[in-house]
Amino acid sequence: MVEAAKFGKAQPAGRLEDRRFLTGQGRYVDDIAPAGALYAYFLRSNQAHGRITALDLDAAREMPGVRLVLDAAGLEGLGVTLGMRGAVLTNRDGFKGAAPERPVLARGIVRHVGEAVAVIVAETMAQALDAAEAIWLEIEDEPVSLALKPGGPTIHPEAPGNLAYDWGIGNEPAAEAAFASAVHVVTLEVVHNRVIVNPMEPRGCYAEWDGARLHLCVNGQGVWNQRNETARMLGLPREAIRVTNPDVGGGFGMKAMTYPEYIVVAAAALTLGQAVRWTAGRTESMLTDNAGRDLVALAELALDAGHRITGYRVNLVSNLGAYNSQFAQPIQSELFSKVLTGTYDIQAAYMRAVGVYTNTAPVDAYRGAGRPEAILTLERVMDEAARVLGLDPFEFREKNVIRTFPYRTVVGEVIDVGDFPRILSVAKARGDVAGFAARKAESASRGKLRGLGVATYIECILGDPSETARLVLEPEGASTLYVGTQSNGQGHETVYARMVADQTGLDPEKVRVVQGDSDAIPTGGGTGGSRSVTVQGTAMKATINALLTSFAAFLTEEWDIPEVTFDGQSFGGTGTNKRMTLAEAADLARTKGRQDLLDTSRQITLEGRSFPNGAHLAEIEIDPETGSLVLDRYTVVDDFGVLIAPELAIGQVHGGVVQGFGQAVTENAVHDAAGQLLTASFMDYAMPRADDLPMIDIGFEPVPSVANPLGMKGCGEAGTVGALGAVSNAVRDALAEAGVKKVDMPFTPSRVWHWLMEAQNGTD
Repeated sequence: MVEAAKFGKAQPAGRLEDRRFLTGQGRYVDDIAPAGALYAYFLRSNQAHGRITALDLDAAREMPGVRLVLDAAGLEGLGVTLGMRGAVLTNRDGFKGAAPERPVLARGIVRHVGEAVAVIVAETMAQALDAAEAIWLEIEDEPVSLALKPGGPTIHPEAPGNLAYDWGIGNEPAAEAAFASAVHVVTLEVVHNRVIVNPMEPRGCYAEWDGARLHLCVNGQGVWNQRNETARMLGLPREAIRVTNPDVGGGFGMKAMTYPEYIVVAAAALTLGQAVRWTAGRTESMLTDNAGRDLVALAELALDAGHRITGYRVNLVSNLGAYNSQFAQPIQSELFSKVLTGTYDIQAAYMRAVGVYTNTAPVDAYRGAGRPEAILTLERVMDEAARVLGLDPFEFREKNVIRTFPYRTVVGEVIDVGDFPRILSVAKARGDVAGFAARKAESASRGKLRGLGVATYIECILGDPSETARLVLEPEGASTLYVGTQSNGQGHETVYARMVADQTGLDPEKVRVVQGDSDAIPTGGGTGGSRSVTVQGTAMKATINALLTSFAAFLTEEWDIPEVTFDGQSFGGTGTNKRMTLAEAADLARTKGRQDLLDTSRQITLEGRSFPNGAHLAEIEIDPETGSLVLDRYTVVDDFGVLIAPELAIGQVHGGVVQGFGQAVTENAVHDAAGQLLTASFMDYAMPRADDLPMIDIGFEPVPSVANPLGMKGCGEAGTVGALGAVSNAVRDALAEAGVKKVDMPFTPSRVWHWLMEAQNGTD
């Protein structure tokens, strides 16, 4: 086999896709909807919980320009299956968790503000809005349940006490024994505030029916699950549906799922025989997009006399919102467990996870789902233990990190490689921890409080371990690469083109990347869980190696020599001075009628996960007079294994750190007692801004993974996973000297000031 010597070479590369993005030539779903497409508008519940006692659509159907008005009964009359797919966990007692129906349009009862009740399809959006005003809707209030604990008014009869599941994982007997014999036990409750995803591009879609096949275009994170669900719910064979993802302006996990609007829009297009389009407004998105986080964790550490961790327990309560997650497991609890013990050597660990329903929009995947929550919980209680025991937080971590690899965690994950002590040591030096005392004194001289927070983290690459790549060689040195992943702005086109060029010598400017098309690509895992470049890259490597091997055999015959090899730029062989690039060899194959050589595809399955890891250091300064917080210094040291495009990895980390800072300091989704979302616009929901952040110092200390042939580990969510703990611990450190004993996100000025006043008055 001809191997690619240069595959995985780190080098700077300008983003190829930015040319069209920066010149207004991006192809987003609302830009490319067919001319003459009808407009869909959804009438939504303005109450969090209630029974629909009246829904009169007749007047709306008579309004000018209106082509179709449907409620749940109308959709069922068209043969549409109303219930969406929802994941169900097996409880600790062996019985299945709750599985309530989530209808695409409310069936007799609404369970959160913003739930869709009816759809209006009209020739213009203005006409659709006018028709919505003509619908008579009456909802009889039901009691609202918002508590993040079992109990309260029933939301689903299938879920007594609003309990979705009661699940556990780990070694419970060992954990109990560790706590029974512990010299020290440290306990901390950690609140994970609810956040709204807010991608730059809101959700949207259009659908068109040509009489034989349905085309559904969605700004999602993959096409195959959407195609399969659309086929199931509309009663069409899968081969009769084409799903595409064009350019996507941010996904963050939230766009990985099927949503009610996509099915309804597709059904409308099928019924009318005309294209139908829909794009959410910003407030509509805030009300209906799957939210993130929203859980409470009670964490406990057991330690021996030498301050080694002997046991770890977590009791987790997660808010599912009104309906089940769509993933294979309720997303936060299952993924929380994947990195339950972080970078630390803890074998006696157990997590109990309870999921509850509330009258809020569903909570599902959000950047890093489960892993940021797990690492924040662990790093907060690690910091608390160091504080209680009077230990240096770095030395405490160094004492307990994993040092021998491969390492099997208590939940069965195998961490292949790492050097966690080195990561901590480099981060400590790079962040100038030695100079912190002087900076703290300088802040104090100005009446400010300064804190230093550290968090180590580990991620795990998730999602489908299988992927396919297809490379087609075209005339004049051009090529087309078909991939099963979907860029949401990460720069996949640049990375994939560069990887092809590195391996084949082809011009990256002439590599066309095709993604997000269920007709062009038969299978794929989409984007999520930091899987894209690692899994897709491995499939590309297999495909290109097969292609190069085939061409080497072809040229061996053509040149009549014993062996042909490829050096990364051209083919050659012993006994001849002939050289030929792959592009030239493809032209020769074309003239010889060897079309079989020009189209190569391979599917791979990775046997194990890879584990990006690192350490984050944050320094914050607080003004005790106002409670305002400034993030003054930020340092990251990451181990992403082999890097293809370091500048894109740096960009991913920048974005992740900002996202983590946003949740920790500025963002918070707030509902009132009636279940109304009070933060449903950017006037009320504070996103992080450029002037909130310092320059972020990032260093890499790679240990190549042995779980895949590229040595890569992924990086998409790493910034967020580490940032929450680092910022939270920095705030805790700064406020400790003022007597504040307990802090929880978000660290808004008002909350910080009140904690300071309570500590000052002795009421905390």
